[in-house]
Amino acid sequence: MKKVTKAVIPAAGLGTRFFPATKTIPKEMLPIVDKPTILYVIEEAVQAGIEDIVLIQGRGKTAIEDFFDISYELEDKLIKDGKGHLIDEINKIRNSVNIISIRQKSPLGLGHAVKCAATVTGSDPFAVLLGDEITIPSGPEKNITKFLTERSIESGASSVWVLPVAQADTHRYGIVDLKDKSIKDLSGGKKVFGVVEKPNAEMAPSFWALPGRYVFTSDIINHLNQISPGVNGEYQLSDAMNRLAQVDELNAYSFNARRFDAGDKLGFLLANIEVALDRDDLREGILNYIRGKCKDAL
Repeated sequence: MKKVTKAVIPAAGLGTRFFPATKTIPKEMLPIVDKPTILYVIEEAVQAGIEDIVLIQGRGKTAIEDFFDISYELEDKLIKDGKGHLIDEINKIRNSVNIISIRQKSPLGLGHAVKCAATVTGSDPFAVLLGDEITIPSGPEKNITKFLTERSIESGASSVWVLPVAQADTHRYGIVDLKDKSIKDLSGGKKVFGVVEKPNAEMAPSFWALPGRYVFTSDIINHLNQISPGVNGEYQLSDAMNRLAQVDELNAYSFNARRFDAGDKLGFLLANIEVALDRDDLREGILNYIRGKCKDAL
């Protein structure tokens, strides 16, 4: 497989779990400390060597495009006030990648969102990064998207990141079928034989879940074209992955990285705390607050 230089970020969801905050603000723009959630996702892609990022957006998501566009008046004032460093991160993104916006006209599911990018991805391999799932690496070597692209280049096959989950939580995720429920380590990768979307504990083929980082060959588009809509008329990416695993090749890998579901209230709050603890200007204040709360609880 050739180098993976394209990524698709589905960001068309309505964000109902954060309503009413998301009535006028896309959930992907909610801040983790002082950066919008989606900026963490795009930074991960850039660090992995991605050059073209396709944002799949729905109606009312223009704030995401505007964020990465030039705001002349604001930026000019920041520079004149000696605060030009505040836009350095955004400028680095602008200079590193092409950001392409595609409208998903109807909310027809994650599979449909990925298929919307086919005119850009073409016959090339590409990564898929969910816009409300963030990973916080401790260094470049901990970048999960970079790790997956390297594994796909080595194997010539699609690769996905998986996490072990409790039996009671399988209904929250897509679960991979490895034909062996006893597997405890996937750092070296294992062949996936199928994918089941949100099974109950009794029906789960394993306890390895898909947390939202994938690298696909272009074959996934062919399988997306073959699946039928499921619940609520939506096209599930997991259905196409199930076909991909059975007809072509799909490998699953575990990888140690901090991951947060920022589309979930608790995950969003935990991500804010973790990022704050990583920062020299906030760490001591947060720790003092937590210590005080723990002391009061005891």
